[in-house]
Amino acid sequence: MESFQKAQPEAPVALLRRERKEGLGRAYEAGFAWILAHTPAQYIYEMDADFSHPPQYLPALAEALQNGADMAIGSRYVRGITVVNWPLSRILLSYGASLYVRWVTGMPVRDPTAGFVGYRRDLLAKLLQADPIRFRGYAFQIEMKYKAYLAGARLVEVPIVFVERTAGQSKMSRQVIQEAIGGVVWLRLARARLRKRLRSGGLQA
Repeated sequence: MESFQKAQPEAPVALLRRERKEGLGRAYEAGFAWILAHTPAQYIYEMDADFSHPPQYLPALAEALQNGADMAIGSRYVRGITVVNWPLSRILLSYGASLYVRWVTGMPVRDPTAGFVGYRRDLLAKLLQADPIRFRGYAFQIEMKYKAYLAGARLVEVPIVFVERTAGQSKMSRQVIQEAIGGVVWLRLARARLRKRLRSGGLQA
């Protein structure tokens, strides 16, 4: 990112540097807070920077938000399994995790671990203000969708073709998997408390 900024100084790119690594969830939380504090953006997106989330799907996510969705999810599983260059073991792990989340939480989202997501500003502000973000790994993605669901938000899945990264490395680890498995159970057990917090005051930024 620093090299890009030097090569393209006119590009509207902000680099948020943190003092230490605290996990995926904390990084996104810091980025979201910065955007809400420093920009008037009404639609806010998260995506991987390794092009596994193809940028050409951004207009489809934007269209879903413009048509009334509070959260637009770039989904690998809403129309079968649309993943390219993944080994079978990785597909089974990811798809199995999605089934597990749906079974435990009852949330009607086919790709709850997706990281290609668009938010309406008022929903994102509500999620950050109403209840502290608990999880640091990929369970963060599940947490945000489940809390949006409990808040009464409209979640829309937009079909995408997910292509395995051509650069960088996966952050998947045993600790991340364990957090996700236990975290889903925690979210379900905390359902009543979370719903009460998230639905108080409606979806207002």
